[in-house]
Amino acid sequence: MKQLFYYLTLLTGLLLVFIGARFLLLPMPAETAFGIHTATGGDYSFHYIKGIRDLFTGVIIVILLLAREFRAAGFLLLAGSIIPMVDFSIVMSHADYETARLYPHAIAVVLCLILGFHYIRTTAKS
Repeated sequence: MKQLFYYLTLLTGLLLVFIGARFLLLPMPAETAFGIHTATGGDYSFHYIKGIRDLFTGVIIVILLLAREFRAAGFLLLAGSIIPMVDFSIVMSHADYETARLYPHAIAVVLCLILGFHYIRTTAKS
C-alpha cells in the first residue's frame, strides 16, 4: 500500500507539472481540456496564471515526495484540495459545461484528500 500511495502522489505531481506546462505553452488546448471556453482576444493571462499555479504545485509535490517529507506533502495535498474543488465549481458554473470535463477535477479532489490524510495519519511528527 505504501508504494501505491507513493506512486499515486508522484503521478499527481507529474501530471500537475504537465498540465501547468501545457497551459503555459499551449493555452487554448489546455483551456478546452480544463472544461471552459473563454473569449481571450489573444490575452492568455488566465492561462498563464493557471499554468504557473499548477506547475508550481506539481514541482512542490514531487520535491516533498523525493525529499521524503511525507507529512508536509500530506498537509500540502489537504490544503491544495481546495484548488480542484474551486476548479470543479468554475467548470460547473458555465452553462455549456460538459459532464466529462468535471471528472478530472472530482478525481483530483478525492486523490488530494485520500493521499493527504494517508500521509498525515501514517507519518509521525518530527
